[in-house]
Amino acid sequence: MRFLLLFALALLSLPGSASDARPPAPGEIRVRLNTSEGAIIVAVDARRAPKTAANFLAYVDDGRLDGTTFYRAARRKSDPRFGFIQGGISNDARRMLPSVPMESTATTGLRHLDGAISMAHGSDPNSATGNFSIMVGANPGLDASRTSKGFAAFGRVVGGMDVVRRILAQPSGGGSEEMKGQMILRPVRLITAQRLDGTPKPTGRMKPWLILPRR
Repeated sequence: MRFLLLFALALLSLPGSASDARPPAPGEIRVRLNTSEGAIIVAVDARRAPKTAANFLAYVDDGRLDGTTFYRAARRKSDPRFGFIQGGISNDARRMLPSVPMESTATTGLRHLDGAISMAHGSDPNSATGNFSIMVGANPGLDASRTSKGFAAFGRVVGGMDVVRRILAQPSGGGSEEMKGQMILRPVRLITAQRLDGTPKPTGRMKPWLILPRR
């Protein structure tokens, strides 16, 4: 019996375990990202960023993030301990859902502070699909400004920031333009993404990545 108790306590003390995560605030929904470096738990703010949160949760509930990677480590040149990591479906069109209009930080009041999670997008701010970034340290340059619409922050890490920092420290190179030198040489596997609060709401759309090989 004592062994079982010690074993249970050991499980509760594992870095990044669900039990380590802070409870969600009203309107937040937690998601556990199980990676090859450990677990990251994020709380998605469905109250202040409802469209962006719903989009992310659709990818989670459909299993569209399962088997993807964290592929980018954007370290700050002045201090490489800070920056952001990026993961998700990359350019895999088989997993892609229709993009959603961007919810600006000027509208939501959410900011790119340490631990914030944010949707990635291309040159069109309304082109976000299934790629996202997690901040290590504040990145105010990603917030909306007079000259930029910025990116849509939609939640925060509530457990596993040590895992996020380990991913940021991964050896990187390759890439081009704004991603030059930032592609993780051995991408970190995003094994599964699991909703921890509420009832999953899968889209019911086809899942071609499960039956069609990627070209």
